[in-house]
Amino acid sequence: MSDHRLIELEIKAAYQEDLLQELNRIVADQQSQILKLEKTCQLLHERISSLRLEKVDAAIDPPPPHY
Repeated sequence: MSDHRLIELEIKAAYQEDLLQELNRIVADQQSQILKLEKTCQLLHERISSLRLEKVDAAIDPPPPHY
């Protein structure tokens, strides 16, 4: 194998290693963002549920005496 071909392979391997590290960083950032979004969705779901319960509780009140 010629030196030129060996150098080309080493360069390609170095670029692939850099690319792999960058992709790993991107995936880790995306996972962090997904976890934050899931937490936000859960909080919103709980808030909507509590608002529905408040609405149901308000509907249970008896009508005023003039009815």
